[in-house]
Amino acid sequence: MVVANIDASKLTKTLTTKPKTLLDPQQLDFGKNFTDHMLCIKYTEDKGWEAPEIKPYGPLEIDPASFVLNYSVETFEGMKAYRASDGTINLFRPQKNMQRLATSSQRIMLPEFDQEQFLECIKQLVRTDERFVPNDYGYSLYIRPNFIGTEPNLNLKYSREALLYVYLSPVGPYFPRTVKLYANTEEVRAWPGGVGNYKLGGNYAPALRPAMDVVKKGYDQILWLLGDDHYVTEVGTMNFMIFWITETGEKELVTAPLDGIILPGVTRDSLLELARQWGEFKVSERKVTMPEVVKAIEENRMLEAFGAGTACVVCSVSTILYNGKEYEVPVDPKDPNAVFGPLTKRLRDELLDIQYAKKASPWTVPV
Repeated sequence: MVVANIDASKLTKTLTTKPKTLLDPQQLDFGKNFTDHMLCIKYTEDKGWEAPEIKPYGPLEIDPASFVLNYSVETFEGMKAYRASDGTINLFRPQKNMQRLATSSQRIMLPEFDQEQFLECIKQLVRTDERFVPNDYGYSLYIRPNFIGTEPNLNLKYSREALLYVYLSPVGPYFPRTVKLYANTEEVRAWPGGVGNYKLGGNYAPALRPAMDVVKKGYDQILWLLGDDHYVTEVGTMNFMIFWITETGEKELVTAPLDGIILPGVTRDSLLELARQWGEFKVSERKVTMPEVVKAIEENRMLEAFGAGTACVVCSVSTILYNGKEYEVPVDPKDPNAVFGPLTKRLRDELLDIQYAKKASPWTVPV
C-alpha cells in the first residue's frame, strides 16, 4: 500500500478571530512572543501524511502515553524569516534546515517527509503571519519546526504516529553584548558514538542545570569540553570559533570538526564558507584543546573568539574561566566598549546583509 506524503497543495487554513497586537521591536524578548497561527501536519503509519493545516496558535492535544512525553522522541529546527528594505520576506538557506531535520528524525525513527513540500507549507505559514516579521534591521521572525512521536504506546519500538508542527516568534538580538564563558571540566554535552550531531530535544534538557549553575556563578554560557585533553567542542547551544595566530605565525579561523560530536550548524557552515571565499587567512575544521587556547592567550596570539548560531548569529567572547582561573579574550583592542571583534563584526555584517537581501546571494530564498 502506498501511503501519502506531505502535499502543500492540500493545505487548509483556519484564521484566528482574535489577532494579537504587534509589540514594539524593542519589547521583543527572545522566544517569548508568538504569532497568530501555527502549522500542523499529522502522520499515521497506515495512511501516511494528512493534509497540512494552518490554524490559530494554541495548545496541542497529546496522549499522556505518547512517545514524545515518555521517551523524548522529538527533534526540532531553528530558522528565521527576514524582511528586506523593499518589504519582501526571505528565508536563509532553509534547505539546510530541512536536511538536518530529516537526518535527526531518522536517528529516532520518525517517518520520512517530503522536504520541499514541508518547506512550502512553512512559507505559507510565514505569509499568513507576515505582519509579525519585524521591519528593523537585526530583527527577524524565528521559525521553530518540531517533529514528535505521538503514538500512545509504552513499548520501546518506534512511534507509528507523528506530528510535524511549526510556530513563529518575532525576535530581536539574542546576545547584544559580549559573553563570559565557564569551561566545564566535569560534565559533557556529547560524546563519541552519541547523538551530539543531531538536533534532538533530549540533548538540551540535561544541559539546563549545568547552564543555570554557571549563570549563578556570574557567567553567561558553558564552554563544553571533552576528554582528558579538554577538547573544545561547543559553547552553550552554539558552535564555537577561534581566530588566532598559530605557533607557526599564521592567522587561522578554526572550529571543531563535524566528527559526530558537533552539531552541523547552518550559521557555522555559512561563516566558514564566507571566510574561505575571502581567502585572507587559513580556515580550519580541526580539534583544538583548552590548554592550546590558554597558551595562545598567554602568548598574545589569541585575536578573537565567538559563538555562532541561528539565534544569536554571532557573539564575541570576552572571558573564559578554566580550572579556576579567568582568561581575558581580546574583543577589539582599538575599542574597549566594542560588542564584536573586528572579524566577528565583519562576518556578522556580511551574513546579515545576505539575510536581509542587501547583498545578492543564492542563500536567500523568497517566501
